[in-house]
Amino acid sequence: MSVRVLIVDDHAHFRAGLRALLATADGIEVCGEAASGEEALTALARHQPDVVLLDLAMPGMGGIAATRRILEASPHVRVLVLSMADDDDSVFAALRAGARGYVLKGARRVEIIRAVRVVADGEAIFGPAIATRLMGYFAAVDREPPAPTIPGLTQREHEILGFVAQHLTNPQIAQRLGLSQKTVRNHVSNIFAKLQVADRAHAIDVAREAGLGRPGTG
Repeated sequence: MSVRVLIVDDHAHFRAGLRALLATADGIEVCGEAASGEEALTALARHQPDVVLLDLAMPGMGGIAATRRILEASPHVRVLVLSMADDDDSVFAALRAGARGYVLKGARRVEIIRAVRVVADGEAIFGPAIATRLMGYFAAVDREPPAPTIPGLTQREHEILGFVAQHLTNPQIAQRLGLSQKTVRNHVSNIFAKLQVADRAHAIDVAREAGLGRPGTG
């Protein structure tokens, strides 16, 4: 059976070109078009596509919101983004919304056709430029050193202990975190009890040994 594709883009000329391109591919059928996210939802129910090929920048409901709504209505449908936007925010927003692929406009004909087939088969695919950006992002994340931790302390207690190690007073910490001074005092008391220290000086020593209190560590 042919892969049924719904094209969603607000430029009629671009939709026509994309339709002509996909018409040359065996096993792919353009079942409908839409010029906005709202139209896409209506066309989704009418045409029952396998793949929705959509742009992100459209008037009214944009591509990110449309992706979420499409997948809420038809979880089996595969969304493939075809966009000019190659910035990290756009790429990751599309992935979080549920897109299974991301290809840049201007990609070669063979890349677009292959992307449609791949997402129709349930796999994920990214154009070469997007894949390079994703690899660079995750490589950078892997290189980041783990945040220093002290067993037994909560995330909030780590944060407050880091400020204590920077010699901030309770009122200063309360102002930084938007907490009451009483809440900060309670956290500091809990920290002292868990660390088994009697005062701030000893708490600072423990924090510094654990790597807290240095710039960028809290």
